[in-house]
Amino acid sequence: MSHVVIIGCGVVGAAIAYELSLVKGLKITVCDRQPPAQASTGAALGVLMGVISQKIKGKAWQMRQTSIQRYETLIPELEALTGRKIPFNRQGILMLLSDSSLEVMSAWEKLVEIRHSQGWDLEIWDTAKLQNVCPQVDQEKITNAIYSPQDRQLDPTALTLALVEAAQQNGVTFKFGVTVLDATTSTLEFCDQLETTEGKIAADWFVIAAGLGSTPLTAKLNQIIDIRPVLGQALQMRVGHPLGNPDFQPAITGNDVHIVPVGGGDYWVGATVEFPSNGDEIPPNQELLESIREQAIAFCPELATASILRTWSGLRPRPEGRPAPVIGKLPGFSNILLATGHYRNGVLLAPATAYAIREMIISQGMGSGELGRSKGAGGRGQGGE
Repeated sequence: MSHVVIIGCGVVGAAIAYELSLVKGLKITVCDRQPPAQASTGAALGVLMGVISQKIKGKAWQMRQTSIQRYETLIPELEALTGRKIPFNRQGILMLLSDSSLEVMSAWEKLVEIRHSQGWDLEIWDTAKLQNVCPQVDQEKITNAIYSPQDRQLDPTALTLALVEAAQQNGVTFKFGVTVLDATTSTLEFCDQLETTEGKIAADWFVIAAGLGSTPLTAKLNQIIDIRPVLGQALQMRVGHPLGNPDFQPAITGNDVHIVPVGGGDYWVGATVEFPSNGDEIPPNQELLESIREQAIAFCPELATASILRTWSGLRPRPEGRPAPVIGKLPGFSNILLATGHYRNGVLLAPATAYAIREMIISQGMGSGELGRSKGAGGRGQGGE
């Protein structure tokens, strides 16, 4: 039986644990120094910008497509297994545009064509249609809108807790409050075990899905993967009733500001993008959060009267000098896999990341009898990755 140890239990680590739990012949342990869904997962807004993204080919698009498709089966699968409700907005994403230059609009028209050829819908709305469908949007500076009916939004914390519970039901062991202290290697390319605050853990595979915690971990293995923090702040506002049409509540985005309906007349608004000025310390900038709130009010003026229920922030893991995310073998090691540095797309890319890690482990372990035969749900095919 191959033993896989996953370090990190944000949405990415939890998704990997669940996807691997569907494979026969694997023993899986997940370690995290915190409870699940802390760090960047707990701060994310869960807006899944796949079809509406500008990525059209290669791995960047393939992963988005795989994830968007997998979520359609994953959410009902997890709800059935755990009895938990995972808030999942199936009403799409509406992007507001304030520039209708020929260049901008022809780029969108081209994307609409490409998506149609790939089997996805994307619509360009004029202001008359926008006014009719979403009367809450102030048209003053808006020229057009792009509607993506197949993109989604979900609650990242609820998703992560459901993934953990479903993985536990499938036999995965979770150890929270456990910190990795060191790693031992017997041969040049093979890591045997981790030293943790709970003792030694030996395994055949180690998956580092620890976000910002991946940098100190890889440093212990003399293969530093440099991941830097980028702060994001958001707020929850209460209007007390749905904005616009109560039966049509898509996530609205424009100018990198998201207005996310979360039910009961509440909306999440965010998020800032704040880089460290000196060292890795990033104190949350109140003015930036206020400017996000003001931008949201400019889009939906009724938000001006909303009360602020809470504000929160989190650090996103951004790889230095290389594209996000970092998925693949840790250089110099045959049995350490990286699934980290997702920056602002951890929730979006978690299912595709889990597939990628599963494929790497299965392709190496097919010789060991049962390994690789899926226990029902979650097999390949959803994304054709």
